[in-house]
Amino acid sequence: MILDWYPGHMKKARAQIIEVLPSIDLVIEVLDARLPASSSNPLLEKLRGQKTCIKVLNKKDLADPAVTKGWVAFFEEQHGVKAIPLDAKDRRDVGLLPKLCRKLVPNKGGKGQKPLRVLIVGIPNVGKSTLSNTLMGKKIARVGNKPAITTRPQLIDLRNGILLSDTPGLLWPVLDDLSGACRLAASGAIGDNAYDSFEVSLATLDYLAGRYPALLQQRYNLSELAATALENLAEIGRRRGCLVSGGAVELPRAAELLLRELRTGKLGRISLERPEEINDAVRQGDSRNSNLKPPATRLNGCQEG
Repeated sequence: MILDWYPGHMKKARAQIIEVLPSIDLVIEVLDARLPASSSNPLLEKLRGQKTCIKVLNKKDLADPAVTKGWVAFFEEQHGVKAIPLDAKDRRDVGLLPKLCRKLVPNKGGKGQKPLRVLIVGIPNVGKSTLSNTLMGKKIARVGNKPAITTRPQLIDLRNGILLSDTPGLLWPVLDDLSGACRLAASGAIGDNAYDSFEVSLATLDYLAGRYPALLQQRYNLSELAATALENLAEIGRRRGCLVSGGAVELPRAAELLLRELRTGKLGRISLERPEEINDAVRQGDSRNSNLKPPATRLNGCQEG
């Protein structure tokens, strides 16, 4: 499976971020709590330099809470980084963010002080616009359930001493880590036309059978799991009526059903990667290793071809 998805507006976004960064006091990177490493932008670590960064682990309601706790600890081992899990649609969760911003940059954003300028970035479909809307308390940025909704920069006055610069989604130009690409596709961060949902579903099933077998069995009423991801997908298709004439399982339809139920949380709270699976160089905060590349053995069902 080869993914080729780097819309032209993302190249423009990179230039826009480089241009605005000198005036920024603090960076917020919005990540998907289910796959924080794969949804992290490796370029940002180089661009932000010494600026403090808040890693927002969005969609915490969909992720395994124990794993998310591990990710918070992992990120906070890195210099200049704070991490906070939240649901971007929850005002109580999001209300913690301005307080954290002012705590990290105490000389700005208060009464009689200069505004605190915050840049919010992240790959497509991680919830940047939803977070901005919730921070403001009303709809100010377009949101949707498809990647790349935001297409131009927006300067947002939160009217609390904070100026928020919202940017288009930014994704690295070459997705050469097929394991990470599979996770991004499974989460919905990559456009549907850029990947084979059947292959992604097999990779995802392989991982879920190893990490969350009980959730699969409960959701699809399986007494036990089969030996292979293909057999499990076929059984899920049978039990969910993904059949064609003659009773054969329509595997592409079953694949789409599985991915849809994963993305909406119907399978349960699932994390697709864990901090202990990140390589040693990244664990030690070595910024030279900017790929945040998880080992290729986890979602290993995606192969070139």
